[in-house]
Amino acid sequence: MSTISATTWMLVALIAIIAISAIAAWNLVQTRRTERLRAQFGTEYARELWKTHDRSRAEKKLEDRWKRIENLHIRPLTPRDRSCFIESWRMVQAQFVDNPGGALAEADKLLEDVMATRGYPTDEANFEQKVADISVEYPSVVEHYRAAHSLALLHARGGASTEDLRQATIHYRLLFEALISEPIEVRARMAS
Repeated sequence: MSTISATTWMLVALIAIIAISAIAAWNLVQTRRTERLRAQFGTEYARELWKTHDRSRAEKKLEDRWKRIENLHIRPLTPRDRSCFIESWRMVQAQFVDNPGGALAEADKLLEDVMATRGYPTDEANFEQKVADISVEYPSVVEHYRAAHSLALLHARGGASTEDLRQATIHYRLLFEALISEPIEVRARMAS
């Protein structure tokens, strides 16, 4: 039997150390990626994970959302636009008393206008794409958008009560308030 030389053992040990270090580095990168995406997307991260049942696929989808938004050139509202939108929202709220369904439709239209002015694509018929776009900078209110949309669809089918319409308007208002203010903390977090 031949014996393995000390040099060969050292070479094997070095290769093992390099392999273990590479695996540890890869795990660290993945952990940081997960932490960053969880922090950025909040409950939207959990929602995507629940839908896909696969952490890597969920994280890939969320990173794809991020890349899409980076290419859209989202911009803040001018003070004049912000003032006009706030006044329009006041009119929506005033209309609710006499025409809740009409106010809900106007709220939805106003949100589309705000989104378009900010640079979000609104011509797409795919509501989930709009939600995905909004979720990058506004993960804490994106569920309100989904809830309002769901109640608006219920209203369109004739199944929404006045209380449902009131709840939908509240959900729209929360998204509206987020969209008219600049998400400074989100932008700072995304830059780091």
